[in-house]
Amino acid sequence: MVCQVRDHPLVQKVTQLYEKISSLQDLRPSKDVDTLFTQLVHTCIPPSPIDVTALPCPKLHLMRSHLIKLCGQAESLLESHFSALLGDSYQFPIQNLQIFPYYSNYINLARLEFSLLKDQLPADGSLPRKVAFVGSGPLPLTSIVLARDHLTDSIFYNYDIDPSAQSMAEKLVSSDPELSKRVLFQTSDIFKVTDELRDYDVVFLAALVGLDKEEKVRVVEHLARYMNDGAVLMARSAHGARAFLYPVLEPSQLQGFKVLSVYHPSDEVINSVVVARKCPLPSTILPKDGKKDKQFAGCNKCSNQFCGLDYGNNNDTVIEPGLIL
Repeated sequence: MVCQVRDHPLVQKVTQLYEKISSLQDLRPSKDVDTLFTQLVHTCIPPSPIDVTALPCPKLHLMRSHLIKLCGQAESLLESHFSALLGDSYQFPIQNLQIFPYYSNYINLARLEFSLLKDQLPADGSLPRKVAFVGSGPLPLTSIVLARDHLTDSIFYNYDIDPSAQSMAEKLVSSDPELSKRVLFQTSDIFKVTDELRDYDVVFLAALVGLDKEEKVRVVEHLARYMNDGAVLMARSAHGARAFLYPVLEPSQLQGFKVLSVYHPSDEVINSVVVARKCPLPSTILPKDGKKDKQFAGCNKCSNQFCGLDYGNNNDTVIEPGLIL
């Protein structure tokens, strides 16, 4: 059977770029690497009629999976490069973050996420006291920008499994006396972080934590098992052709959470944002093997028929592209 979607101009262009990127010997920042990934991002920004998550051809499905991993590797190397540059070349790195080529995107993404989060805060308007960011990386721009510009009294705990990434990130933040008191770091596999997850009012989940569907679901189920009832999950995803760049987290995969809003950007902010609230588990918790307990049954959006938490705006909302902040 002929796979007709392979002839679509978008798929052809992405395939051509994938072949060039996968043939590179080194994904560290360079003229060739920067040019190819810039072309890839610009190719994937416009709206697309193709459901990238349901590509009918096995070869295309494998290509997308490998491309997401390559994008993740390149992004990590890019962040490491600029984190080292900032830490080694500037006395005050936090004041020079604009040298990172995608800094403006993070400014806009942080503004968007704060706007979405505000809609789900308690009726008294109190801001979160403790925030966790899972998968913060060597250049933790989201935590820095949110702590500096939006959640100016909140404490951020950044989790990453890579000790070298954490060391680089901590070096950046340590140069700022105020931020270094509120932007903290812990090197840990998130699956080994358990009871302390109950301390956080908000948990951010980076797009590249869980590069395939199965791993992403495992992470979500772990968070559902240990996050505090009523806490907010801010999970990054992708939509349309942007799903060639990042894994997709479907609202239906957020078992144990009530989905509150989904935002798909139409500008140069690449990641979608899914906002959900942790539901109380009725009488049991998810077992550690990840299989659903027979008593873990669902409400209309989150798999918990007992979900009735009343925190701020608890309406189920899908926000279409073009939200004006």
